[in-house]
Parts: sequence; structure tokens; C-alpha cells
Amino acid sequence: MSYLKNKIAIVTGVSRLKGIGAAICQELAEDGYHLFFTYWTPYDQTMPWSIQSDEPIKLKEELLKKGVKVGCMELDLTLDDAPTQLLNQVCEELGEPDILINNAAYSTSNDYSNLTLEDLDKHYFVNIRATTLVSTTFAKRFQKKTGGRIVNLTSGQFKGPMPGEVAYATTKGAIDALTITLSAEVAALGITVNAVNPGPTDTGWMTEELKEQLTPMFPFGRVGMPRDVAKTIKFLISEEANWITGQIIHSEGGFKR
Repeated sequence: MSYLKNKIAIVTGVSRLKGIGAAICQELAEDGYHLFFTYWTPYDQTMPWSIQSDEPIKLKEELLKKGVKVGCMELDLTLDDAPTQLLNQVCEELGEPDILINNAAYSTSNDYSNLTLEDLDKHYFVNIRATTLVSTTFAKRFQKKTGGRIVNLTSGQFKGPMPGEVAYATTKGAIDALTITLSAEVAALGITVNAVNPGPTDTGWMTEELKEQLTPMFPFGRVGMPRDVAKTIKFLISEEANWITGQIIHSEGGFKR
């Protein structure tokens, strides 16, 4: 437990109790990590799965029961000063963070025939700009010389096409390139950088019909669940993974496209 003493992790994009972000927080809290998470309910409220306004607070209450320190804030990551706002708030409430997990994402369906400039920009500002700037702000402020971790969420764009999701595929695909280059730049600071592709994961957006279509593509006979990727991330931020960096981990249960 000495490695975990006072370890502080930031997780972005944690609005929904059924989401990957919430599962990451729950998994890390069980191991004793202190947590700070961000959420942005206006986005989820426009999505088919929607959100109850009290879900982030309910999650905070659940995490506190596990005996760890927890902070959170509603934050629009597309704002110019969002990275600084975030790091300042984390330091004020919990202390200097050791871990950053870039889970926040923007996703809507579109293809070449109906893609608009506005929609592409919305994907870019969250999926690429926010992830990059929060990561570089975290790295510039990291002073501990060892044990730093950045984990990005990707979606396996280079494993096959994603028709009907051209903006999402384009912007999330750039996460792989960011991960590889940033890992080389910040290694001297004592920070590892990796990305995780969870594959199709049931966070409440899957219909029963879609689950039936996807299940035969998984050799384990089920679709991915949020805790599956959370466990992978828990390993990547652990001391045992301090020699793993610049990697894109396809933690998708053998999913065959």
C-alpha cells in the first residue's frame, strides 16, 4: 500500500453512473486512490441516454463511503482556461495529482454526406484539444519525478472503419498519435502515457437488438462492461506498469470486427 499512499487521480468525463468514467472511479477508490472527477451534464442531457442531474453527486457520495478523498466539478473542457481551472481546483482540494485519465469524449453520428463544420469542431474541441491541453498542463505541473501516469481513452479506430461516425473516428483516432509522441516527451519527467481501447462497451447506450448483434463477435459470449476497461486502467497506473508507455492497449475481450 505504500505506493498508493496519497496517490491522487483525475478522471474527466464522469457524468453518468453507468459510464466508463464512473466505473474507473469506483475501481480506483476500492484500491485507495484519492479522486477528482469532472462532468458536463449539458452534453449528456442532449444524448439519447440522457442523465439525472444528481448522478455526479450520487457517485461522489458512493466514493466517499470507500474511505478516500473525493472532489469533483462541472467543467466545460472546451473553454480556453479549463485545464488551468481543473489543475488549480485539484491542487486546492486534494493536492498535486499523480494520475490523469482522459475519459471525456464527444460523439454524434455523421458521415461524409452530412458532416458540418460545427459538428466537426465540437468533436475536435473535446476529443483532441481538451485531451491534449489537459495532458500538457498536467505534465508541466508534475514535480514528483516518478510515478506520473496519463491514460487516454481511444476507440480502436485503426483496427477498422467506423462508417457513420466520421467526426468521432477522425478525432479519436488522433489520440493514438498523441499518446505515442507525448509518451516520449514526458518520460524524463517520470510520466508514462498510454491509451486504452475498450471496444464496444455497454454503458447504457446499447439497445437489446444491438447487443444481440454484437455478442457473437466476442469470444467470451458477452459485450464489454465498464468495469472491464476500469480494471485495465487500474493496472496501467499501478507501480507494476511503470515500464509500459507509448502503448495502445486493445482491452476489448477479443472483439472481432
